Amino acid sequence: MNENGNKDIVYGDLIVFGTNGELPGGNKRRRRSSFTLRRRIKANGVKPSEEHKILTHPSDCEAYNSKDHHSVSYTLQKKVVVVPYVHDENTDMFQIGRSTEEQIDYVVMDIMPGSSIPNHQNKNQQPQQSTISRFACRIVCDRKPPYTARIYAAGFDSSMNILLGEKAPKWQAERGVMDGLTTNGVLIMQPESGFNLKCEQRSWKEASVCGNMFSLRSSRSAPKSGEKLDNADNILKDGTLIDLCGTTLLWRSYMNNGDTMPVANPHNIDLLIYNLNQERPQCPVGLSTLAFPGRSRAMQVSEFDRKKQPWVYLTCGHVHGWIDWGECGEDERICPLCRSEGKYVPLWIGSEPAFYVDTGVPSHCFVPCGHICSERTAIYWSKTTLPHGTQAYAAACPFCATTLDGDPGYRKLIWQKPLD
Repeated sequence: MNENGNKDIVYGDLIVFGTNGELPGGNKRRRRSSFTLRRRIKANGVKPSEEHKILTHPSDCEAYNSKDHHSVSYTLQKKVVVVPYVHDENTDMFQIGRSTEEQIDYVVMDIMPGSSIPNHQNKNQQPQQSTISRFACRIVCDRKPPYTARIYAAGFDSSMNILLGEKAPKWQAERGVMDGLTTNGVLIMQPESGFNLKCEQRSWKEASVCGNMFSLRSSRSAPKSGEKLDNADNILKDGTLIDLCGTTLLWRSYMNNGDTMPVANPHNIDLLIYNLNQERPQCPVGLSTLAFPGRSRAMQVSEFDRKKQPWVYLTCGHVHGWIDWGECGEDERICPLCRSEGKYVPLWIGSEPAFYVDTGVPSHCFVPCGHICSERTAIYWSKTTLPHGTQAYAAACPFCATTLDGDPGYRKLIWQKPLD
């Protein structure tokens, strides 16, 4: 039960890809690394009415001017079509975007690759100009079982309106119904069998303002939509990725809507760290005992922790303590055990439980960032490609959004056990 005595129904969580449990600069109010969608005390969902108003300018429409009525306005060459939206007592609506205005439930920001790695050069950097829409998308959840969640492009602004300007793709569909896409688009990727060990990914698709699904445009902001996908839906299944052109969100859902509970939780991660440290791994050269800081201290590594910090040679996977010799090139060193040459980076625990497929032993690390996790989790994300730039797609570490190097993009770790 919540504080108002109502049953607390959780629809699911949104987790920002590339944040290891905390945004750069910290989690603050509506701007956080994750956001939980709960059933509201009173339904706030809306749905389109069958009425369409054709005007010469949207300001001519009472529905557009009034803050008591939601509407979507489609600007065409010589007219504006306004579709009023009416209250839907059976759904809850959650809005997501870059704007900090009060109608946005979850404020998102551009994520720079590597910004969640302690002491990383991109830790506090932000892009000069964000590509995320101020009112990027909305998620509408059924208030009754099975609590289905659906995603739609664009969110309503302070005037309770969605305005698709002349440059946004838009069209009149069957029976005169209007629909359109936002400038940079809202893309989703639904796993074939949910968020599990099968690693069966599906292709990316684009969601429209009305929730229809389309194949990708020729480029991210192309003026023409892709082909309509009649067999696809906009339902958020556990493990669905949502890309907002600047940030990517992972949807994790719960048992109350038919999906399985996420297998990992903060306690699991703490236990993994504890078990790793209990093994007392050693540096095979300095014979010092290595250890990982707990999740709460991972982003504020002390000088004492740095002396225990495990490092890895990414070419071979041998784990050492800090070694300040063996340089063979820019950012490259020679492994003292096998003489292989390659990058030498510190290892970090993947602290965000939502990115874990299972709670197996953290036996592998992503290349080149050094975040460690279970083998199955590493395989899953190495086979998952995300939008990269305007047209490219690439796999990335879920904990820091760094693009993976090589094939398969991860490395098995070789630990030195204590000699005693």
